[in-house]
Amino acid sequence: MFKNVIENLENYICRFLLIAFASILFMQILARELFGYSISWSEELAVYLFVWFVFFGASRAIRIEAHNRIDFQYKYLPRKVVTSFKIVSELSWLVFNLYFFYLSYDFVFNKMNLYWKSQTIGIPMKMIYMIMPIAFFFMTLRHIQVNAKKIMASTAVKSEVEPEQIKEIV
Repeated sequence: MFKNVIENLENYICRFLLIAFASILFMQILARELFGYSISWSEELAVYLFVWFVFFGASRAIRIEAHNRIDFQYKYLPRKVVTSFKIVSELSWLVFNLYFFYLSYDFVFNKMNLYWKSQTIGIPMKMIYMIMPIAFFFMTLRHIQVNAKKIMASTAVKSEVEPEQIKEIV
């Protein structure tokens, strides 16, 4: 049960956020169209929830390997070169996530003014910007998790299949 929650954490969070911001926007539309009343805080909160949704969705996309990749050039290259390029690509992505985790953590905890408040809701902007270090942390963890599974799977395949068996299959 706990492992299932951890494996799908971003999925559950995204579902909640989607329901929350869609409900708030629907409520705002109803209030505006039926009652001629505008809920002042609804649009701002919906935008913040949507931003959080996008960041958690990016982490979820890493988890299920749904990010788009350009890989048509690999079919023209030798297998060893392709493997090298893929390793460099994955390491570059990992370094990018770690660097942005560092930058966002530094911004939120060291450079951001405690007194910055959101315009309508009045909550500290630090709470809104917290998604950046949280999301890049999750993206880094999911990236490591996905690549560790790939490495373990390729190691298991290499240890179970003998080179002669591969030649027979091909």
